Amino acid sequence: MRADARFNREQIIEAARALFAERGPDVPTEEVARRAGVGTGTLYRRFPDRQALISAVASDGFHRVVAIARTAEDEEPDAWGALTRFVHQAGAELRLATWLSVWFASAWAELQEDPENRRLRQILLKILDRIVRRAQSDGDMRPDVDTGDVALLIALLFRPIPGLRTDLTRRSADRASALMLDSLRARDDARQLPGQGITAADLDPGGH
Repeated sequence: MRADARFNREQIIEAARALFAERGPDVPTEEVARRAGVGTGTLYRRFPDRQALISAVASDGFHRVVAIARTAEDEEPDAWGALTRFVHQAGAELRLATWLSVWFASAWAELQEDPENRRLRQILLKILDRIVRRAQSDGDMRPDVDTGDVALLIALLFRPIPGLRTDLTRRSADRASALMLDSLRARDDARQLPGQGITAADLDPGGH
């Protein structure tokens, strides 16, 4: 792909990400093109329909989330700091991903089976698994949770609530993430969780 074509593609994806996050799924394609600074013809040459654009935005988001997780694991001095940093920094990407999964269910189902996206999901689960194990070994995370528990909590945290204003959605996600992290802290007086923990392998049997 030529440099100018690659630049246009990146600009379109970035514009679509921002507009989907700001206004939801019904943003006109023409407005995406205008925000990206390209003509509608250029947009349609890169993305012939809305599903192709959604797929590109979602795949770009998967790459961003994995990069955030890797950086958090590599740079933070302890696992609890890595988890906290990941939840806070990946929040916008995870929120958009869960919104896309609700708004465009059929496109999302196809994305889940895409080999590259499956590979990224497996990488993310492995990073999260290492962080959880280290945090428990350090005594910072309660011992009765497993990686799948944490992954599902994070996913549920950013699910859209129909009818809730955008500013309240963001505020509630920030507060809920703080509550979630607090609930994962190791405490002597914590009640034992019921049943067996959900593992990374439970969420992705083929990846572990």
